[in-house]
Amino acid sequence: MGDTPVKIGIVGLGRWAKVLTNAAAHSSMFKIVSGYSRSAEKRQAYTQEFGIACVEAFDDMLRDPEIKGVILTVPNEHHLPVAEQVARAGKQVYTEKPIANSLINGMKMEALQATYGVKVMVGHSARLLKGTRLIREMIDAGELGTVGFMEANFSNERALELTPDTWRWYRDKAPGGPLSQLAIHQFDSLHYLGGEITHVSSVASKLSPVGAEVDDQSMTLMKFADGKVAYVGSCWTSPGIYSTRVFGSKGLMHYELDFGTWDKPENLHLTSKLYIQRGKDCFGKREEITLPEGNMFVDELDIFANLCSTGELPELSAQDGVVALGVVNAALRSLEQNGQLIAMSQILDEARISIQSENTDVA
Repeated sequence: MGDTPVKIGIVGLGRWAKVLTNAAAHSSMFKIVSGYSRSAEKRQAYTQEFGIACVEAFDDMLRDPEIKGVILTVPNEHHLPVAEQVARAGKQVYTEKPIANSLINGMKMEALQATYGVKVMVGHSARLLKGTRLIREMIDAGELGTVGFMEANFSNERALELTPDTWRWYRDKAPGGPLSQLAIHQFDSLHYLGGEITHVSSVASKLSPVGAEVDDQSMTLMKFADGKVAYVGSCWTSPGIYSTRVFGSKGLMHYELDFGTWDKPENLHLTSKLYIQRGKDCFGKREEITLPEGNMFVDELDIFANLCSTGELPELSAQDGVVALGVVNAALRSLEQNGQLIAMSQILDEARISIQSENTDVA
């Protein structure tokens, strides 16, 4: 890629844009050189905080030939239209998870790649956590034997804080509550660790006293193409936790991170835990593994910088984003059908048929 950092723009200048811009300061591979928001106040505040110039019109960023890619931190319903503008301009696209506000729009995001000759990257950064990467290394090395079972949890207290003026209060904005807002991180991570997901079922309930529309307790079961099974739990009325456990014929591994430092990932290794438990000697023979320092936000943005320079995207692809959102949709369908097992192929095929029908109507 050479020694010159690749130049990148960013659109949508809210809280998450600031998290990613702070992460960008730790990379030598790229530089955010331009920002845009429809809000003049946000543009001014962003420039004042980071010293990065903002354009008054998004087209000015898109016409800049030196900018090779654009980071999207806009609301989910704007992912597709903004991504299409970026792709049409011939620039690589990075969008925060989920890939879109609906599975159909996620597939349309994926289709932008063939139409415009660019790639769409999705910010499922949780799979880049050092503990998750080390588990994958041990699986690939055969240290766990044949993996048959996985479990994961991502929970926090969000449902205890909801009010009617917040979008997460409403079922249509945050379907499934923690299912679509938290568990989706783990769906992608288990897809990374376990491979193709074929079937999904889910149960949920509402226990928070605040009275929001959304469910706040969620448990989803998954079956994989090779026969392994997994579940992902997500409670929206508890202290924050993020954990993953993988069970194999030779051993198991457990990873638990300090959710309190999620927004400052350079500190995660200080209080998070990873261990491997081999054979039949159980608890007494657990071996704690030292977690290296890392920053998943820097790592994902470096992947994007490499994409902008080389056109290569080994993971965090649009297809990965579609799968994670597909699991969410399958889980929601299962909730409608009292926990029935739903085939991923059914959910994905229905979305494709809807897109084809739209295209036929337009033609």
